[in-house]
Amino acid sequence: MELKCYVYPGWHPLIRVASARRAWMDEAPESFPYRCLPLGIANSHGWEVLSPCGFVVSWNGGPAPEDVEIIADKDSDPREVPQAMFGLGTFTFHIYGLLRTPPGWNIYVSGPPNSFKDGAAPLAGVIETDWAPYTFTMNWKLTRPDHRVRFEKDEPFAHFFPIGRNDIEGVEPRFVPIEEEPELKASFEQWSRSRDAFQRSVKDNPPDKPADKWQKFYYRGLMPEGQCPISDHKIKLQVREFAPTGLMHDDAPALLDASADEESDGQVVANQPSEQSSQTQSHEVSAAMKTRLSKYEWVLDLQERQRGLSSRASAIRRVENLSSQDFLDDYYAPARPVVIAGELADWPASRLWSPEYFKSKVGSAMIEYQGNRTSSADFERYKDNHKTQMPFDRFIDLIMAEGGNNAYLTAYNASSNREALRPLDADIGLMDKFLAQSPGEPGGLLWIGPAGTFTSMHHDLTNNLVVQVVGRKRVMLAAATESPKMYNDRHVFSEVADVLAIGDRLEQYPKLSDVRFHEVVLEPGEAMFIPIGWWHQVEALDFSVTITFTNFRWPNAGWERYPMAD
Repeated sequence: MELKCYVYPGWHPLIRVASARRAWMDEAPESFPYRCLPLGIANSHGWEVLSPCGFVVSWNGGPAPEDVEIIADKDSDPREVPQAMFGLGTFTFHIYGLLRTPPGWNIYVSGPPNSFKDGAAPLAGVIETDWAPYTFTMNWKLTRPDHRVRFEKDEPFAHFFPIGRNDIEGVEPRFVPIEEEPELKASFEQWSRSRDAFQRSVKDNPPDKPADKWQKFYYRGLMPEGQCPISDHKIKLQVREFAPTGLMHDDAPALLDASADEESDGQVVANQPSEQSSQTQSHEVSAAMKTRLSKYEWVLDLQERQRGLSSRASAIRRVENLSSQDFLDDYYAPARPVVIAGELADWPASRLWSPEYFKSKVGSAMIEYQGNRTSSADFERYKDNHKTQMPFDRFIDLIMAEGGNNAYLTAYNASSNREALRPLDADIGLMDKFLAQSPGEPGGLLWIGPAGTFTSMHHDLTNNLVVQVVGRKRVMLAAATESPKMYNDRHVFSEVADVLAIGDRLEQYPKLSDVRFHEVVLEPGEAMFIPIGWWHQVEALDFSVTITFTNFRWPNAGWERYPMAD
């Protein structure tokens, strides 16, 4: 569905994708609240509106609007300061944007979920945004007289998301004896017993690693028996940012005096510039944005050209006996790729893993993989369309018989396959110089496929360690500084899926001729560090088994602030 925010000249809606992070969750011992997946999903389920100014608000306990005092920071625009409009200790934020949803869809708006203010509580509302030509407000209520409450500039004060207008009335709720669903009862009782046993085990033998202190059935989308009953379980949301518009500029401030409340009768009063003035301002903003983008591209191109002056600085090196500190200093912190050899010598996987071994170890456990990939040129962009299930031993027979890019078990299938492939964990060694691992939970995401499997040109939202266990892979890379030339048309993908197959279409993509590509053939037993933002495509040259790790010993959360709009 499409969600539009109409913006008047001079309006500045500070709207962003809601963050899963909360300060109180970060500060908790071992950040344990993040173990609760429903909390994180609720936190990020929609968009946040940010305060345009900092201010302090207090209430003397009286019923009138003037009993609320709002003192804004000195640099605040008076037109953006919240107002006390309705009394009873409430105050009101105006939202400088007119939201419009498709027919039958409302907007649910409240305060940021699982976020707290001492002495103030957000009020919630449901607004019919498919027809109303009115803006709406966000209201808060002070809960304690004579108590000062502080809001910072750019602090989220509202959270919203679309809901179906008639959905709730179509719900038919009823209480049901659990005996009517014997399978549900059996699963619940199995989980209850396993949870009690798990908690006793943790109490008697406290794990060293925080991740081992909690069960992960729900987090991983697994039934107590170990299988995943659905294909769209969410561990995190990929909500898109609002795309920018040329009308969001600083040249024509407008005053919004009313909103969609009964007292105002939904009338909006604004200083409306002339059509000619508006067009002139839009052209000026467009020119300014182009200049700014050109400057960013100039800086990135200059950095890449300067790095290219030295083969030592620009080449992708192969190293052995790399220490943890040298990896951090020379590669991880500078965001420079490197191929690391010799780290898998003691891994049982290096000598054991083969198609026959996989079949004997995992057997006929049901797994999910990416199937029928050759039916669509966009198999990477629409991965959900290619989710396929099959017993693991039959999958191995399939890929050994067919080859090519049609069937591939990838990292995207990892949450569904975790329990089925768990028998292979014991074969995976530790790389604890670089990664945060434990013997019982090595982490990592498996990729299993025949020669010819292909991953389109893209960049990732985390730093990755690509560990090649079996077979060889050809990796084509381009530095993050080459991004303006990579024809990034949607999310993390390039419009050019395979830079080696572009042939006579180079005229279509002239900027690619200036990109410095690096070709690396990753051999069995080698690991490759690919920094966040580096473009890469990958092709298997043999039957191939790869593990990608993101659980580095150092921060690796660049995805949190990634602008999701295409």
